[in-house]
Amino acid sequence: MEDFTAFVSWPSAPLTDRLVRTALDILSPRPTIVTSLSAESVASPRNLLQWATYDVIDHDLTFSHLPQCKVLSSSYVIRKALIRKHFLSRCIRNYLMKHPESLLVRSVPRTWELEISFADELDELWEDDLYDLSDELDKRDPSKWWILKPGMADRGMGIRLFHTKEDLQEIFQEFERDDSDLEVDEEDEDRRGTAVVTSQLRHFVIQEYLGDPLLLDPAEVPLDSTPIPALTDLRGHKFHLRVYCVASGTIRVYVYDRILALFSAMPYIPPSVPAKGEGTNELDLAVHLTNTSLQTERGQAGVRLLDELIGCHVLPCPGHLSRRPHPEPRDAMGQATDPDAVRIARREASECAFESHYPILSVEDVSELKSQMSDVLSETFKAAVEMSIHFQPLPNAFELYGVDFVVTHNPSLDASRRFQVNLLEVNSEPAIELTGPRLTWILEDLFKAIAKTCVLPFFSPVASPAREVSNGWKVGETRENLRKCLDLQMRGAQGW
Repeated sequence: MEDFTAFVSWPSAPLTDRLVRTALDILSPRPTIVTSLSAESVASPRNLLQWATYDVIDHDLTFSHLPQCKVLSSSYVIRKALIRKHFLSRCIRNYLMKHPESLLVRSVPRTWELEISFADELDELWEDDLYDLSDELDKRDPSKWWILKPGMADRGMGIRLFHTKEDLQEIFQEFERDDSDLEVDEEDEDRRGTAVVTSQLRHFVIQEYLGDPLLLDPAEVPLDSTPIPALTDLRGHKFHLRVYCVASGTIRVYVYDRILALFSAMPYIPPSVPAKGEGTNELDLAVHLTNTSLQTERGQAGVRLLDELIGCHVLPCPGHLSRRPHPEPRDAMGQATDPDAVRIARREASECAFESHYPILSVEDVSELKSQMSDVLSETFKAAVEMSIHFQPLPNAFELYGVDFVVTHNPSLDASRRFQVNLLEVNSEPAIELTGPRLTWILEDLFKAIAKTCVLPFFSPVASPAREVSNGWKVGETRENLRKCLDLQMRGAQGW
């Protein structure tokens, strides 16, 4: 590998800064690390790696530099088609119009885009961009719910659930009040964490709420010496999967095999129509939102590895648990039944019924989920590439994304397809610090894998072993705990 200088700067992300430096230490020879770019290095960068936050990268260097210089940057310059929710929705919709056979048809919730600043603009939108959603809402199906998300916010900001047109109107009126009065009372502390200012966030998406999530109890994988609850005491929690994905060049995409499961703080209860006089603003979002940014007080309590969940029981939604009569212990003729024996027998019978009625998450299930997510990400990046105005991969760039999926559960389907992953969003510069100290080791492993996969081949000669290994890596193959899911060869104005 050739010598190079590494510009490393993560002012607001000290953990990322440390992970990058640790990853670069494994390379030989080790690069010279700098925390700022001098005028000389910008004018003649020679061999330069910019592994830094997007805002401090010199993107002009990424686009244009002297022919004899090599510059590699840790972010694509243009990638809105992926990281902005409303652009991602448009990107996938356009792709499905050209490729209706794509698996994205069943892997992305139905989504609508809207641009709005004031609640009274909704009346016009119902007749125009949201006409088909309007028809759905007019049916007032009690099982249908919808989720509103700001297109450019992250960490759970501005997310709301609603059931009717009136609910959505009330939500935007609430946003307007927050806009005009930024002072929030102490009693509104819980809602302040997800408040947004609509004058600053005009773009929103509405998605169909997936009301049949896969439910598990993280208590079956305790983080300390806490005993595992009895089967009959398990409570299903909603969770989403955080997948780390690396895109490199033009374009190869890799999925990190160690996937996080981020659980909600409260056991799952399906949203329901509120009592008369109450609005949907009374819904407890802690039941439905799994974002760790909204549960910082819990620390790492709700974070597990997907692989750790193998063997956990697949739990039903509340109200779907079948009730079976408990057999009584047989007693000898003429003898009174021991009350303790009755309780023990009932508990044992209940647990046996529970065990037989509710299956466990198997190794095969987890493998299938990983395969589905890999395939969905492959299609998603293909869709982004076709939206070339808003996604432009470069041969001298790579980028780490945090991709969120929710898994739905349909027990009536064939066992091989009872679980379906659903793409929620793609995040640049994911908040990896919320993973927690217990699992920091997977981040260390991830960043080292990025250094070996994206950085080492770039600064190695064409005929080097590192290049040969990289070029021989086939789609579907896993190395360094990275599974290659896409390998496209693109051509563009720069000759690649």
